[in-house]
Amino acid sequence: MNKSPEFLQVSPIGKVPVLVDEDGTTIWDSTLIMEYLDETYPEPGFYPSDRKERLECRKWENLADTLADNIIFLWYQQMKGDNADPKDRAKYQAAIDRLLPVLDEKLAASSYLLGDSWTAADIAVLSALGYYSLRFGEDWQQQYPKLGEWFKNLHERESVKSTVPVG
Repeated sequence: MNKSPEFLQVSPIGKVPVLVDEDGTTIWDSTLIMEYLDETYPEPGFYPSDRKERLECRKWENLADTLADNIIFLWYQQMKGDNADPKDRAKYQAAIDRLLPVLDEKLAASSYLLGDSWTAADIAVLSALGYYSLRFGEDWQQQYPKLGEWFKNLHERESVKSTVPVG
């Protein structure tokens, strides 16, 4: 809510994440940031090079964005306290509860969402679940054990550890 003039200079829309690359390239929006990083620094790459595999990755990235949106909307409802609409809370929670088992099932056969490689889909889901854990706790991990194990395993990666927000 209290965005500094310096922040608004790099992100006129006032949203995070924002990437400012070494050459001054500035990008807001997580999907655009991922595309830029993948195209500018292709090793190891976040998106598969095969067209169909890339589409599959985008599909799961979209599912993660939908999950994140519902988590954020649920948090807004919680912040409203007594002014929250119970129907809205139930709607957002139902959407979350519909997506988590899909992700849990997807991880039953592999280490990552799309097989044996870390992709943009994993990063997007990890980010959404990180926010869910930050705002609502980690009880979901007991209900979705494969997803919970995946979440914990990815937090062993240095690239993930170094970006975990403090609540």
